[in-house]
Amino acid sequence: MTKLFALCSLLAMSLLLQCAAHAAAPFARTSAPGFYRFMLGGYEITALNDGTLELPVDQFLTNTTPQKVNAALAKNDLQSPLETSYNAFLINTGAKLILVDTGAGHLFGSHLGRLSANMKASGYAPSEVDEIYITHMHADHIGGLTTDGEMCFPNAIVRVNRRELDYWLSEANMAKAPEGNRGDQKGTYRRAMTIMAPYIKAGRVQPFDGEQALSPGIRAYQSAGHTPGHVGYMIESEGNRLMVVGDIVHVAAVQFEDPTVTVSFDSDSRLAEQERIQEFNRIAQDKMLFAAAHVPFPGLGRLQADQRGFRWIPVNYSAGK
Repeated sequence: MTKLFALCSLLAMSLLLQCAAHAAAPFARTSAPGFYRFMLGGYEITALNDGTLELPVDQFLTNTTPQKVNAALAKNDLQSPLETSYNAFLINTGAKLILVDTGAGHLFGSHLGRLSANMKASGYAPSEVDEIYITHMHADHIGGLTTDGEMCFPNAIVRVNRRELDYWLSEANMAKAPEGNRGDQKGTYRRAMTIMAPYIKAGRVQPFDGEQALSPGIRAYQSAGHTPGHVGYMIESEGNRLMVVGDIVHVAAVQFEDPTVTVSFDSDSRLAEQERIQEFNRIAQDKMLFAAAHVPFPGLGRLQADQRGFRWIPVNYSAGK
């Protein structure tokens, strides 16, 4: 009996030790690579995440109050600072590999700058990108173009609305701007000039004017307000359409419900508000899929008109075919 008791005790201790070992396993802490892929007609679209950053959205949203912002966030079990996505979109047309925006790169800390790694995880290399279409030249959309002054996409042609390019590369505009790194401030000009310099030197920047077809099935459209030359891109294949809208929306939980809410770093807040409402209406009326840089990753969904605002309908997850 004593031997049986001792054996049972040893077995129980062994089981406890095994459980303790499993409980002591380190936390993984990271999620899966940040890419999401789907087909748009004959085009393959890959949403790429550059990372997330906590932003004090109750402090920089305008035409509202911090109290209203925090109430809207709370309705969605969110709060400020809000963890905000930074997304870009890769289009494989079968003939070209085209990237829309490049994320922030390493300009804002270690939580961003993951676009290249996520692109590689998705099966593509930055060196394979043929063209890069820029929505606007704020640093969180062009920062991923370079690292330490070197081109991250050495074989790509960069396409930018000429008005946007001229505005941010203007020494005269920078001289009139206040100090700072947001909106129309000196730091934004400095960053744009530094980031674009190696591509300009290599002859890899090709401006375009206004609304223009840049590639079969891909057309730029004017979306001014957030910046003077801000554009979106309409992508169409086999009757299927996707609008890549750039920065007409920054905080989904607030601005879909109330599209009159603006952001402090709009160049022209009133124009940006009008453009947002116009584009939201078009997306809702046409039941169109759209992609946005700062909507929670993968940043893809549709809108439905709802009272004075809109209801956000995220894409239904698909594991691919």
